[in-house]
Amino acid sequence: MLNEDATLAVQMPAWEEALGITEWRREGGRWRCLPGPIAEVEEGEAANYLACITGLRDYVDKNGFPGVVLGLSGGVDSGLCAAMAVDALGSKRVHCVMLPYSFTSNESLSDAAATAEALGVRYDIMPIHAAVEGLTQGLSKVFDGAAPDATEENLQSRARGTLLMAISNKFGPIVITTGNKSEVSVGYATLYGDMNGGFNPIKDLYKGQLYALARYRNEARPKGCLGPLGIVIPENVLTKAPTAELKANQRDQDTLPPYDVLDDILNCLVELEMPLPEIVARGHAPELVKKVERMLYLAEYKRRQAAPGVKITAKNFGRDRRYPITNKFREKL
Repeated sequence: MLNEDATLAVQMPAWEEALGITEWRREGGRWRCLPGPIAEVEEGEAANYLACITGLRDYVDKNGFPGVVLGLSGGVDSGLCAAMAVDALGSKRVHCVMLPYSFTSNESLSDAAATAEALGVRYDIMPIHAAVEGLTQGLSKVFDGAAPDATEENLQSRARGTLLMAISNKFGPIVITTGNKSEVSVGYATLYGDMNGGFNPIKDLYKGQLYALARYRNEARPKGCLGPLGIVIPENVLTKAPTAELKANQRDQDTLPPYDVLDDILNCLVELEMPLPEIVARGHAPELVKKVERMLYLAEYKRRQAAPGVKITAKNFGRDRRYPITNKFREKL
């Protein structure tokens, strides 16, 4: 409640249902709200985290889903999504599945298991070797003579997506997809693969924000959270180099610039809508800025098919930033 002179009279709590009664008095021909309780309103990481779990809880509960299922890879994205799901719904309503293949490291297996144990969720391991080999064999005649490329890598992601959707169809939990805004911005995600799912709680969080939220959650349990106290995302998950593990010795930075650099360029392009020369003036290489801009525009068709998610930033994809799928325009640098 704000009076006409912008003084705060009453502040209700954020991120929870509450009922308050305010008292008003007519003074000098105008109504004025009398001072009342001032609830503390969360900011920064606390506000972002509570926004994500509130959105996830409301979407799952108000649409009648019994719970959620998600792939747990041993990385920070799926680990944070699992923590948010437990905090929103409780551990009994969260099912995590590790879907390993030949390129899945022992480190990822142990990190995923440690995350599941810390959160107290159901955890299953479902190797995808048979599924991928079956798809590869089915395509062998058509692909005869063609060199392997990202197509074969994407078969792994799509096998995982199919298996998770099958669990959803059989038992009813909604599949949570785990792509962050940095990856979704530049198309570093597979349609009908790791983009499979009905809701994405971290859709509007850049990679750097994810790490900040993961560390925050390890240090604190925000109000209303149903998950355990203490560390829920193992430290190794937060310190190792991120990788999709779709081929041997793969790292995200083989394809993308360091995430702190990528996030700054994307923030300039998406949130701030800065001209390319101004972005370069921040210290970024011109060819890199052009590359990121091109990846951003080319991936629009993927984002149109992405699951809905929570809005965090000033311009989320889908509602705030509207851009045509087919557009040949490119800014000259």
